[in-house]
Amino acid sequence: MRRRFATLDVFTTRRFAGNPLAVVLDAEGLDGEAMQTIAREFNLSETVFVLPPEDPRHKARLRIFTPGRELPFAGHPTVGTAVLLGLQGHNGAAAQAFGLEEGVGIVPCIVEARGEGSAYARFRLPRLPEALEGGPAVADAAWALGLDPEEIGFDRHMPSRHSAGNPFDFVPVASRDAVARAKPNGEAFAKALGAEGPGVYVYSRETTEDGRHFHARMFGSPRTGISEDPATGSAAAAFAGVLMQFEPLGDGTHSFVIEQGYEMGRPSEIDLQIVIEHGALTSAEIGGEAILVSEGELEA
Repeated sequence: MRRRFATLDVFTTRRFAGNPLAVVLDAEGLDGEAMQTIAREFNLSETVFVLPPEDPRHKARLRIFTPGRELPFAGHPTVGTAVLLGLQGHNGAAAQAFGLEEGVGIVPCIVEARGEGSAYARFRLPRLPEALEGGPAVADAAWALGLDPEEIGFDRHMPSRHSAGNPFDFVPVASRDAVARAKPNGEAFAKALGAEGPGVYVYSRETTEDGRHFHARMFGSPRTGISEDPATGSAAAAFAGVLMQFEPLGDGTHSFVIEQGYEMGRPSEIDLQIVIEHGALTSAEIGGEAILVSEGELEA
């Protein structure tokens, strides 16, 4: 059976940057094993399969696969698929709002038209981030990433583990140079970091571009089949919990821009907005632009 697909570059305003994404339309009739096989064929960090929604009030139901496993939620697939569905159904509308059904729950999205073949999408987190036990010790994080223990941490930030649907180990480092030098250290990495989730998010307050707030890299755990990801929306979602734990934030709306993918030659920009009321995180949104790269059909 011929099934339509598209690829997009996500969290970027230009093609051949950001995080590439494959979206398989007409996915009815494919079981999980077939979807996993197709995801391995595309060999991108994630491939999305679009299915009819269980609730007709929503736009679609999504299943998301890395080359190695299925995920209940992921940020760049949500943004990219929302942009693609928005481009297909905009009918001249400047903005659209709809829900996407994912394993983590209903993800509310807003898509705003931009240039030809591109749009900006933002979504509200269906699950607020939570701090998890078992975050890495400083010495273990340094050993696993090939860094000096003195390079781990800055200001109030220390290694932690948070999840907004996918658990990540977060490792703050003192400089952008340390981020660039970080490298998974074989068995040490597998033992110390990323054992329970998609991977490890290494970040610094020093950035490459002006107007950004954090510089980050995401190293995938072995079971994902991803060595490094150029833009990780689900990690940025969980990063809201890191900010709540370590940043001196007051009530109100706070906006951050995270840059990622520079070490891979695929610069990306992720918008994170959080709302705090009475000292508690009440909502968070992830946003970014995506641009259509290719369209075609596959036999499956």
